[in-house]
Amino acid sequence: MKKTVKVVAAIIENEQKEILCALRSPEMSIPNMWEFPGGKVEANEDLFQALTREIKEELHCEVEPTELHNDIVHEYETFIINLIAIKCKIVSGTPIPTEHSKLIWLKRENLNSLVWAPADIPAVEKLITEKSIVL
Repeated sequence: MKKTVKVVAAIIENEQKEILCALRSPEMSIPNMWEFPGGKVEANEDLFQALTREIKEELHCEVEPTELHNDIVHEYETFIINLIAIKCKIVSGTPIPTEHSKLIWLKRENLNSLVWAPADIPAVEKLITEKSIVL
């Protein structure tokens, strides 16, 4: 039986209405595909706490989660992921790639130009069809 992993992903939009995209490194599982940064939810953590911690660890910046974007379950070859994408804004610092090969900011309409990890695709599709989150 495959293990199910609960993961949070940050959908971070900047003042220019661009969304942060992260390229998985060759050493990561599902290598060289794009994703929204984040990571596993630890025991005794709520989703917002997990996201805040993961972004601080991975990108060396602070975010404030604002709302749930989508919640999907995707089955990969060796595991099942419950990916919860959460919209958030940067409250301090600038994202720095420590685990990812690259970070880029893209307009919503250009998100489809990247090769996304399969579990992230529903969040990408929803972003393309909705309006900007920054007021």
